[in-house]
Amino acid sequence: MKRKMPVLASVVALTMALTACGSSSGTKESASPAASAAATSAASQAKDTITALLPPVSPNYQKNFEQMAKDFNTLYPNLTLKIEPASWEDVKQKLDTQVNAGSPPDIAFGGSDSIPKYIEQGLLMDITDTVKPEMISDYDKAPLDYMKNGKGLYGFPAYMEVHALGGNKAYLEQAGIDWKKVQTNGWTYDEFRQAIKKGVVTENGKTRYGFVFAVKGVAAVDYLGIMAKNAGMPYAFNKDNKYAYTSKNYLGLLKDLRALIDDGSMPKELSSVDAGKRWNMFLTGQTMITGKGLAVFENSAKANNAKLAAKDASAVKDSIPVDYVVLPAPTFQGAKPSYATVVDGYMTFRGKKDPTAEHKANVVKAAYFLASGSVAATTNNDLFAAHITQSAKKAAESMKIDRSPENVAAVDYMLKNATPARSDIPTDLAAKAIKLETEVIVPKFQGLIAGEVTPEAMYEAVKTAAIAAFGADGVVKD
Repeated sequence: MKRKMPVLASVVALTMALTACGSSSGTKESASPAASAAATSAASQAKDTITALLPPVSPNYQKNFEQMAKDFNTLYPNLTLKIEPASWEDVKQKLDTQVNAGSPPDIAFGGSDSIPKYIEQGLLMDITDTVKPEMISDYDKAPLDYMKNGKGLYGFPAYMEVHALGGNKAYLEQAGIDWKKVQTNGWTYDEFRQAIKKGVVTENGKTRYGFVFAVKGVAAVDYLGIMAKNAGMPYAFNKDNKYAYTSKNYLGLLKDLRALIDDGSMPKELSSVDAGKRWNMFLTGQTMITGKGLAVFENSAKANNAKLAAKDASAVKDSIPVDYVVLPAPTFQGAKPSYATVVDGYMTFRGKKDPTAEHKANVVKAAYFLASGSVAATTNNDLFAAHITQSAKKAAESMKIDRSPENVAAVDYMLKNATPARSDIPTDLAAKAIKLETEVIVPKFQGLIAGEVTPEAMYEAVKTAAIAAFGADGVVKD
């Protein structure tokens, strides 16, 4: 198994003198043994800057950057948190560009599923030897595990939420769907298929679909990945680390997803639906159920409802009042529910040179500051996301939040049946799987959605590519 891990300092004391004398480079230099003793107490007070690349995690997140930096400096007067804002569209590209140049930010916000990729590139920083016990004990165990790979810890999670579906309450009830039962018991593919057929309505020459999912571009893999977890394939590798998408369940899943379009329950032009369009279709009454959906969509729908009531011109054009209902994805082929969790967080990076022990400790302080306490409480309340640290839960006690209790129950049900973390998948296998996903699965699935590729043809293409990547003995055969 190929791993590139940061090399720990052999003589930490020798670095402290230079730090105390005003170095803020964050990289290791040598100093005389005599100077090191005097520098030890001053090192923790040396000036230092921690850089962070952060997208708009929640609707109001980036509006708080100035206050966040100020609060961090108040907590640590010798430290400066320098935040570089980025959009969701370009944050990954910016990070990859900086990583490839060997000069990533100290902290970057991103999906925990990208950790193996950055470990392979050698610049992700394991903070296991630096993180304090009280930081670890502040966390719920499940989300923290997502930031691990092997025995290493590569940052702190910001939230653990579930990729769900979202329904229009009025339309669900018109179709005779017991949405409260679905919220707390789930539903099978057959039940879901029949339900969205009932949700198709044509009036005045316009069609309201039963189900719409954003699939344009790379978003296609979200749809497939979320449903695959509920089809007996929670990860791209089974427990024996054999590639799972060569299973017959994968072919069955592809057939099932294509059938929803052929039924007329989803638009034939589904391949052109991006995230913005699917949300617009939901708010303008063009679909009964939408995906993927996070709990924050309830907040977004309420905000648009308020604009409609106030006759605010900034409300979505032609939109209607919507009561947003959180719904679980269906299960396939008798599989147990394994709901797709999204654990994004603050990943910790190093440059080409090893950081000083002091700079590494300061990066940990900054990452933990962003991921816990009032910062996390404010952000997660904005997202309608569950709090995953005790400090955030305490800070949130005084914050008001207007959230449907039924939706809270639905999220709780899905979290109890969430896909568990896998830190045992070797980074080289995970990197190969990401490459296969990018080069084969995404384009083939886009073709499947557009009606240009059959389920059988896509399955064979994935199977051929998987055997080439992992070997005939490295894939599931059933």
